[in-house]
Amino acid sequence: MLRQLLALSLTICSINSLVADEQESDSPGKRPNILWLSCEDISPHLGCYGDKDAITPNIDGLAKQGVRYSNVFTTAGVCAPCRSAIITGIYQSTLGTHHMRCNAELPDFVKPFSTYMRQAGYYCTNNSKQDYQFKTPRDAWDESSGKAHWKNRQDETQPFFAVFNFTGCHESGIENEAKYKQVTKDLTSEQRQDPNQLTLPPYYPDTPVVREDWKRNYELITAMDLWAGERIQELKDQGVYEDTIIMYWSDHGVGLPRAKRWLYDSGTRIPLVVRIPDSFRLANQGQPTTVDDQLISSLDFAPTVLNLAGIRLPEYFQGRAFLGQDLTKPRDYVYGARDRMDERYDIIRAVRDNRFRYIRNYEPFKPYYQYMNTPEKGATMKELRRVHAEGELPEPAALFMANNKPAEELYDLQSDPHEIHNLAADETYKEVLDRMREVHLNWVVETRDIGLIPESEIQRREKTTSARYNILLNADPELIERIRNVANLAVGGTENFPKLVAALDDEDSVVRYWAAIGIGNLSNVASSAKPRLESAIQDEAPCVRIAAARALLKLQSPELALPVLQQELQSEHEWGRLRAAIVLGEAGEMARPLIPEMKACLKDQPNKYITRVANRTLNVLLGTDNVVN
Repeated sequence: MLRQLLALSLTICSINSLVADEQESDSPGKRPNILWLSCEDISPHLGCYGDKDAITPNIDGLAKQGVRYSNVFTTAGVCAPCRSAIITGIYQSTLGTHHMRCNAELPDFVKPFSTYMRQAGYYCTNNSKQDYQFKTPRDAWDESSGKAHWKNRQDETQPFFAVFNFTGCHESGIENEAKYKQVTKDLTSEQRQDPNQLTLPPYYPDTPVVREDWKRNYELITAMDLWAGERIQELKDQGVYEDTIIMYWSDHGVGLPRAKRWLYDSGTRIPLVVRIPDSFRLANQGQPTTVDDQLISSLDFAPTVLNLAGIRLPEYFQGRAFLGQDLTKPRDYVYGARDRMDERYDIIRAVRDNRFRYIRNYEPFKPYYQYMNTPEKGATMKELRRVHAEGELPEPAALFMANNKPAEELYDLQSDPHEIHNLAADETYKEVLDRMREVHLNWVVETRDIGLIPESEIQRREKTTSARYNILLNADPELIERIRNVANLAVGGTENFPKLVAALDDEDSVVRYWAAIGIGNLSNVASSAKPRLESAIQDEAPCVRIAAARALLKLQSPELALPVLQQELQSEHEWGRLRAAIVLGEAGEMARPLIPEMKACLKDQPNKYITRVANRTLNVLLGTDNVVN
């Protein structure tokens, strides 16, 4: 760990010379243009991936001329966190961009990789989505707008890196009928789908409503395919097709429940097709009609583009290049992280190899389907709620309506591609479970996973570290291990109770936070810790106070907990306010005395998520159906 921190510090000190080296390291001769065709909310529902329902001739044709990658995964199941990782080459959970809709500061030495492309002489355009969760530096793009195009460069001999993003297949295209009709208005009758002929995943109820959403998904993908064909034709019309490497990919899986926002294959496995012209093709790379089954993370996109352009990779990159010269050893694992999704926290981490997926639920006391405003608007989510209330859900779908989750999940993708049968308790797979768990725990430390730090505490600490990335970089090297260890104790059994009580005295507030969370999770044996929790509700850190109040509610002591939560709902720490509102939502009838305070949260809040959570709790307690944005 110390060696890693030292190496990173040296990287920071030498960044200026590194950039100069990169500019000098361009390969001699003509450099390739690189075109990215990216889209949103699409799993590999393409003909070239063997999907018989898909109508995608343009992407299928690209695959025939290039390579189809069969094991590609994003670092998150939702757009903004994984897009921040793509553009920087750093895990969102390291950079501090892991919460959906947050705003981080980049450390001085971290640049969007397009900056390095520009410094090396490339003309770089983005049309037009950024969504990086940090303010885009001015030197990241020559142009980033709805009009940005590689054709706008003044020197036609200048190599370009151009990004085009198709937004039509976003989940809103499924949910919103007007958008769906607009995006698909040019489809012919032959390009339309019969919903009754499509194959549904087993974790959805088979109803006309769900089939309509599934149909829309496929038709939006066909519209995307037509768009991709137009972008490819532009290259041909301008005579640069044979000078341009094309990479087609999606930011995460399909925009429906149990896919988008989740870390299963349905949420993180994505298509990737790469075409490399003959003149830029290396031996054993980019051969037409080939399939590459190596594990690839979306974190690897940035290093791969720089490598193809002949630009030296920054040492702080956490991904690897999978194309170009001097490749490193292929991956054994890919990793994923889920954190706050809009107004709800649910810390989940995942590790996948070529066969198995391991999932660690750091908040297993929460349901799979927490109520969130955005996905609840969708027809499929409404249908899941309706059919569940009638007791008619098929078993695979009913699994994900549970009120809590196991701390660990393990799936064999070879025999169980939809990840329905959790093998974590199966002794037959103990060695696999132990191996994957260890890989995850090591990754938490090696990447300095900031996601285990409560958001209110991140906000407090970044005031003195200038960037969230630096919080753990500049901390005691042993701190992340202590945080990791007590976070894991917090979701364990009653044998961990004495260690959790002892951790309430730790010098670091994050460790104390997880200790209080763990004690609350063990309320059946935690009565002896009540005096310690009464002290903890006076802690200097809001996250500890709120976690201790939650534990006291679990011990049926609202008279001690509610005054603390009442105060936190009005505090200066906006993410502390959100946590307090969430705890009240989990408290059921015990939260009723604070109805006036929650009503006050319906306006004039520092973020809309506090209002959403308070509104949901009020609707449940009062039997109302008030709607907020």
